[in-house]
Amino acid sequence: MRSFLILHGWQGSGPDHWQTWLAQRLAAAGEDVRYPDLPDPGRPHVEEWAEVLHAELDEMAGERTVVCHSLACLLWAREGQRARADRVLLVTPPCPISPIPEASSFYPTPLDHEAVQGSARELRVVASDNDPYCPAGAERSFANPLGLPCDVLPGAGHVNPDAGYGPWPAVEAWCYGAKKGVET
Repeated sequence: MRSFLILHGWQGSGPDHWQTWLAQRLAAAGEDVRYPDLPDPGRPHVEEWAEVLHAELDEMAGERTVVCHSLACLLWAREGQRARADRVLLVTPPCPISPIPEASSFYPTPLDHEAVQGSARELRVVASDNDPYCPAGAERSFANPLGLPCDVLPGAGHVNPDAGYGPWPAVEAWCYGAKKGVET
């Protein structure tokens, strides 16, 4: 048995987002999928999001896979001491030190290498080389400090519908255990 937790970022993910597509695909295949609406996505508070994260993790059975987008990546980094899963994919983390004003409770985000490394047996970052929420690049400012492998998608923006990411078969393949990186 396996279960999947998909966590959206700041402002949520709409019906055309790859996360929504992924949740629907996994559910249609009979998987245990959790895709919660995190509280107040336009003005989130890290403590409230952390409560949902831990409640969802507590309910998951079997191999637990977590897929985070954007601000949810910072949530996972902050909760690394307490959050545990088997596999975690962190897609387009925003800059951990330059705050999104509406999400100020997430900052500064500690990048504790040992805590994050201990939060899952497999972790991977997927980022773009031109993400407006991480101008310095997520590979340099997030993945490298945490010692995580990073797939860089050229010109993919914030890896959302505006950048053409609705259906995304590579992320679905990763969820099912593909060992290679996540591409377009």
